[in-house]
Amino acid sequence: MAQNHPFEETSMEETLKQLNANKETGLSSEEAQKRLAEHGPNSLEVEKVSLWKKLIPFFWGPIPWMIEIAAILSAALQRWPDFIMIMAMLLINSTLGFFQEYKADNAIAALKEKLALKARVMRDGQWSDIAAKDLVPGDIVYVKLGNILPADLKLLSGEYLSVDQSSLTGESLPVDKQVGDLAFSGTVARLGEMVGVVTTTGMQTFFGQTAQLVSSAKTKSHLQQAVVKIGNFLIFTTITVSLIILIGSLFRMHTVTQTEIGHIAIFILVLVIAGIPVALPAVLSVTMAVGASRLADEKAIVSKLTSIEELAGMDILCADKTGTLTQNHLTVGDIDVYEAKDPKEVLLIASLSSKLDAKDAIDDAIIDRFGDRELLKQYQCEQFIPFDPVRKRTEALIIAPDGKKFHAVKGAPQIVLELTNPNIRLEDAVLSNVVDLAERGFRSLGVAILDSATNEWRFLGIIPLFDPPRPDTKQTAEHAASMGIKVKMITGDHVAIARELSSQLELGKHIVPVDEVYADHVPSRTRDELLESGDGFAEVFPTHKFEIVKTLQRNGHIVGMTGDGVNDAPALKQADVGIAVEGATDAARAAADLVLTQPGLSVISRAIEESRKIFGRMKSYAMYRISETLRLILFLLLSMLVFNDHPLSAIMIVLIALLNDIPIMMIAYDHMPIPKKPVVWRMKEILTIAIGLSIAGVVSTFLLYWIGDRIWFAAMQVTPAYKFAMLRTLAFMAILCGGNLTIYLTRNMYSIFHKPHPEWRFFLATIIPLIAGTLASVYGLGTSDFVGIGWKYVIYSWIYILIWFILCMLVKMWLYKLIGYEDDVVDDPYSGRLKEKIQ
Repeated sequence: MAQNHPFEETSMEETLKQLNANKETGLSSEEAQKRLAEHGPNSLEVEKVSLWKKLIPFFWGPIPWMIEIAAILSAALQRWPDFIMIMAMLLINSTLGFFQEYKADNAIAALKEKLALKARVMRDGQWSDIAAKDLVPGDIVYVKLGNILPADLKLLSGEYLSVDQSSLTGESLPVDKQVGDLAFSGTVARLGEMVGVVTTTGMQTFFGQTAQLVSSAKTKSHLQQAVVKIGNFLIFTTITVSLIILIGSLFRMHTVTQTEIGHIAIFILVLVIAGIPVALPAVLSVTMAVGASRLADEKAIVSKLTSIEELAGMDILCADKTGTLTQNHLTVGDIDVYEAKDPKEVLLIASLSSKLDAKDAIDDAIIDRFGDRELLKQYQCEQFIPFDPVRKRTEALIIAPDGKKFHAVKGAPQIVLELTNPNIRLEDAVLSNVVDLAERGFRSLGVAILDSATNEWRFLGIIPLFDPPRPDTKQTAEHAASMGIKVKMITGDHVAIARELSSQLELGKHIVPVDEVYADHVPSRTRDELLESGDGFAEVFPTHKFEIVKTLQRNGHIVGMTGDGVNDAPALKQADVGIAVEGATDAARAAADLVLTQPGLSVISRAIEESRKIFGRMKSYAMYRISETLRLILFLLLSMLVFNDHPLSAIMIVLIALLNDIPIMMIAYDHMPIPKKPVVWRMKEILTIAIGLSIAGVVSTFLLYWIGDRIWFAAMQVTPAYKFAMLRTLAFMAILCGGNLTIYLTRNMYSIFHKPHPEWRFFLATIIPLIAGTLASVYGLGTSDFVGIGWKYVIYSWIYILIWFILCMLVKMWLYKLIGYEDDVVDDPYSGRLKEKIQ
């Protein structure tokens, strides 16, 4: 039954009274119109937000503000190339998260597709077909085999209705309904026909509540949070340094002229552009986009780029059972034979008491196991009595090929056993077996035969039925555990079924019925403890799945959720990584971040490995970007204080920014090791390494500047202005070439010789700016503020830069040892061996 449904405990008579409904004549057309105006259409309606309202927030915040200010300044100074570049980066940054806002709309649109389009309803005393959206509470509705139920119903009359509600509640077997039961909107009638009264419509149905959960599910990407933190840090640092430089420059000015003010404004603008991480979101987006392409090759389609980073940090995977861990296909287990010759006789009689073309899950499983359909066609069915909840068995009068007649029966073992008038020994054996199967989560059927000639019943055997796990599920769960991920099973099935499957997959024995977690008397602390310690949760509804995911997230976990049904859509949308398996419903796919296009879960294992390598690339770039930004602005600040001048021209700063960032986008292809544990944005690690490398870089640049000033250029017969220009070129080369090499230091926490080695495209992309910077330093750009220093001093500078590169590598390794971080990694295709821990 649905959780907290308003008519769950209400009798049929009281339901009709509350709804003011007449089961003989139905509602009048006038009354139906009044109720339609009062309750609204029987459809899923969610408040829509305009495109502009969704778009504006992505241009509002610290990083967008600073980029926008830089764009305004560049336009005011008519620096149009800068303006175009800045606006392009702003748009890339903003679109990173924009399309995520469409997730709820897409999911709800898919949910709408699952609703019935037409309904058979009693109005004004006559049956007619109307649009399902026009149904109202109190309508009398007729449903039969194959119908999608158009609303939540209280069943009033009819013998039997078997409903497939697996996509809504997660139950693996069709649910038998009878008079007085509730049947839910969006489920499918598999057998039988009944009449019911509409209790709730639209967003008030169980189906509608699921849609509301989808629209209310909201998460914030950890990547977005990390980008904001990094951006805020760099913005604060850049603005502070810019203000100091501005104040210092104004104090240093002898005369305040428009030209001087313009030069200072341009310099500060360029510094702000260089300091603000304008390209950070773009580089991360490119890295994730390339990773998404690789995941697509692995049969995993990424619908939200930031989910790649979440997948790398996922430490709990909540897995729906039916259709995800299992095949959602009933299978016959080992048959227990009692008075039959062999298991084949049990299957034959069970198949003869089934319908070949009824599309019933149980009948199909039995006939498929028997296999020989041609043999079955040699028997004639003279009379067939279908299953109903009262008799609890199917029965067929069969004419054998030799003309003999017999009754074939299958059904609840206890009921079938009573037909045979068993002895005590047989009765004890059968009942004991049934209890054992039930405790293991199997559904069992008894099979018997009545020979018309002798009029004697024989209890042939018991057929156990279960939904088997997918072939690769156990292997995937084991791999997830080896990668530091805890798999928790979540199912709408009975706790016994969940425990049996969990035992088979070795997921753990602590399977908790959801009522023990969400009962009113359970304190929130106890609830959190149960959710943390539980290996799985049974008898859940969509609201439970949704709340389980939210609670685990609130407790600090990065949560993944796999599923395939409508009932999984809210949890898929709420999870940090929603994964829709192959064959999932449209609603599940629309709510998910990752859609698997290959059967089984082994794709997830490969996706986790690939996502962790992608995360490594993003972290490497983030540390590199912070380090080089700090290196540049700290050098400029200290140079102004020490030398009372700007040691880099505006064009040098622009070149450094362009030559550093654009080629580095090829980091998206770089080789990376695979961490054994979930990875997260550890700001302590990122800032410690980045700041440490930037300080070493500043010291290196100042020392090269001093060597050039006091040793290399000291005896040259040049003007002070030309000598200062040469020193500027030295500083440019130190920051560009030395800084560009920093990316090789942030790739891992080891030495530069540690495998995996850089990928060739990435290597070539980083060589290009080094060549360009070297040639510019040798020959200059033909301007007074950027002169060449010749091959001799460039070669000396390169020797110096490479020595400092090794020193910076040692600094990095020492810092990692100082902060105590270890990095477990598994064997990857590039290294060919298992990495060892850093001790």
